[in-house]
Amino acid sequence: MDMPAHQLTMTVLMTPDMANFAGNVHGGTILKMLDQAAYACASRYAARYVVTLSVDQVMFLQPIHVGELVSFLASINHTGTSSMEVGIKVVAENIRTQEVRHVNSCFFTMVAVDDDRKPVPVPSLRPFTPEEKRRYDAAVLRKKLRQELALRFNAVSKMGAEDTGK
Repeated sequence: MDMPAHQLTMTVLMTPDMANFAGNVHGGTILKMLDQAAYACASRYAARYVVTLSVDQVMFLQPIHVGELVSFLASINHTGTSSMEVGIKVVAENIRTQEVRHVNSCFFTMVAVDDDRKPVPVPSLRPFTPEEKRRYDAAVLRKKLRQELALRFNAVSKMGAEDTGK
């Protein structure tokens, strides 16, 4: 398959051991597979080991059922010095009817590391297509929002510590 280095597709058959008694695949099972897809996409792009820094905007849009083929469509949307945002769209396919449904989306921030688990630089992503440019611009906005949220959280945490004398 001829796919750019910044994209990856992983397809998995959903089996009974992944599901609850209603036949729906556990959210935790999907989260684990999302992390695996993000790892594979980011480590292939960076040609390095990577670690998960954060997971944002996980949206379970529809249930996934035993017997469906589930594809994880991963793409590097943006790169920093050592970090990469990996966007993942999840689609489920009913094998018998061939109906395809968008069931999940999310964004992972992965960091490239060396053998001592210290951050190392990653190649810069240059978006070319209109879709890649749209994803890149949206990733820049999400990064700014994450940074703003972290500042607000730290400010609130400091206020709480002052109130308790810590």
